[in-house]
Amino acid sequence: MAASATQPRPPQSPNWQSYFYAITLLQTRLEPTMIERLDYASINAIAIASMAKASGKMPSINSKLRAVIELRVSQINGCAYCVDLHSTEARKAGETSQRLDCLIVWREVPFFDEAEKAALAWAEAITTISDNGAPEPLYMALSDHFSEQQIVDLTLIVAQMNAWNRLAISFGHLPEPREE
Repeated sequence: MAASATQPRPPQSPNWQSYFYAITLLQTRLEPTMIERLDYASINAIAIASMAKASGKMPSINSKLRAVIELRVSQINGCAYCVDLHSTEARKAGETSQRLDCLIVWREVPFFDEAEKAALAWAEAITTISDNGAPEPLYMALSDHFSEQQIVDLTLIVAQMNAWNRLAISFGHLPEPREE
């Protein structure tokens, strides 16, 4: 059956596999959700799939720390969808409710170690980079606990999370209530 003028067709180029990869990925990672303005993931599925695929290329940061960093960046940016997603991922990775509850005040509580504090400070600085740049003391503290590969991966995670937040916020991507 031929596609109608109003119904989009999958790309006919060699990138058709990316299109279907994006749809599969979005069905498993982004559902259930409500997209209030427009469905950016369907409109440019190939680009969204490429972003999602890149996220698997930062293996030097463990899943628990990664989820905490993604959650903190999302809190700063005010991304409801991503806060919901990454708090769930952090719990699945073994993060405790108390640490998640106190993440917003991580500097004030005793249960984040020095490496985590360095990573959180770096994530906050990169997220708010227009305010103060990426201060040398924060980089030095980070380098006391992480290898060069880990610093690059951590910075990529923060940069990518900021991009995801901006997409979700711009297009009104919200979480649906969950059954507890």
